[in-house]
Amino acid sequence: MPITTYRNMLTALSGMLDKAASHEAADTIIDGRLAPDMLPFATQIRMLANFPRQSLNTISSAELASNEDDPTTLAEAKARLAETLAMLDAFDEQALLPDDTMVDLELPNGMKFRLSVAHYIADWSFPNFYFHTSIAYAIMRSLGVELGKADLVPHMLRHLNTQG
Repeated sequence: MPITTYRNMLTALSGMLDKAASHEAADTIIDGRLAPDMLPFATQIRMLANFPRQSLNTISSAELASNEDDPTTLAEAKARLAETLAMLDAFDEQALLPDDTMVDLELPNGMKFRLSVAHYIADWSFPNFYFHTSIAYAIMRSLGVELGKADLVPHMLRHLNTQG
């Protein structure tokens, strides 16, 4: 299940980057931020490209490397997302630990958590992943890129009920 969620949101974000690349503010988006104390768009993209890797390292037997450099262009940002999507395509879901397996999470500030795989996904991974996706979306919107909710959840079209 986490693979599908990561894939859906990264694919949606890749589509948003296509719109952003043709926008008049395209050159300023990579450095855009919502507030002075918030991370810029480039860092949001780096975090989004790395978050599935880091999460899968925690909840599976995988050892997936992260890229610690921010992208410097929208094309590079899109390439980062494509690399992560390719990694997700190749990931063997059989490597995922059972939901009740206990895992450790240590934050850079030294806080430590011990929680089940199911709680790690529901309480840590997905909320952070959605947060950074929403911030990237909001930065693009704040700079005038015409995006709407349909751009954030295009994967829902496969569930469209046309029968009434």
